[in-house]
Amino acid sequence: MKKLILILVMLVFFFASINGDVYIKTKTHADAMEVMGKKTPAKDEITEQWIGDNIFASISQKQTVIIDLSKKKLYMIIHESKSYVETTLPLDIKKLLPEQVSQMMGMMKLTIKVTPTSETKMINKWKCTAYNMEMSMMMMKMNSKIWATKDVPFDWEKYQNKFGVETFKSAMASMKIGNDSINELKKIKGFQVKTDMTISIMGANGKVTSDVIEITKKSAPANIYTIPAGYKKTDKLSPAAFSK
Repeated sequence: MKKLILILVMLVFFFASINGDVYIKTKTHADAMEVMGKKTPAKDEITEQWIGDNIFASISQKQTVIIDLSKKKLYMIIHESKSYVETTLPLDIKKLLPEQVSQMMGMMKLTIKVTPTSETKMINKWKCTAYNMEMSMMMMKMNSKIWATKDVPFDWEKYQNKFGVETFKSAMASMKIGNDSINELKKIKGFQVKTDMTISIMGANGKVTSDVIEITKKSAPANIYTIPAGYKKTDKLSPAAFSK
């Protein structure tokens, strides 16, 4: 269940690309939680994003997501099983999910409300503005404080227009995220560099924090936007991917 929550959060915050190679490094911490008797330990993770012209890669220890706009393809790579799934864009996330997970998502209606504030502060070297966001879905509520900045070495508006919520409307529709919620997300002006989220579900409470610690323009390593050699293509993600 918590794994599914994190996938939903990833999709809601999925903004991805700009011209020229840009490297973004993000540190995320998720508290330990116990939901319906299932315990999930605390987790710390580093995610690296490489952004090129019409292509994007998000790399973590367990998985990599590659979006190739030139081919109109999205690839999700699972490193533990050395496997990957691919789908055409526009994205329909339910096509990649095991049937039981897809059915679960079909019953979930996610609503989003964003409230801009006048609060500002420096985070790292970026001047940021705060936004409060409320998300609810069935018996789960997520409240976030998001710090976004326009003070980055790329065109953040072009970034959002190219890879933002408009690109993923079909994925959000399959998750029952309507246009009202999409318009709420558009209230966030700038690139998100820090998020503090509290999660409440069935009496359990936890927190997920995300901090961008580096944004640099540089040449991407060779093969960063390709499927690793020896990885096997599958039709859908394995149910095991949602049980950890």
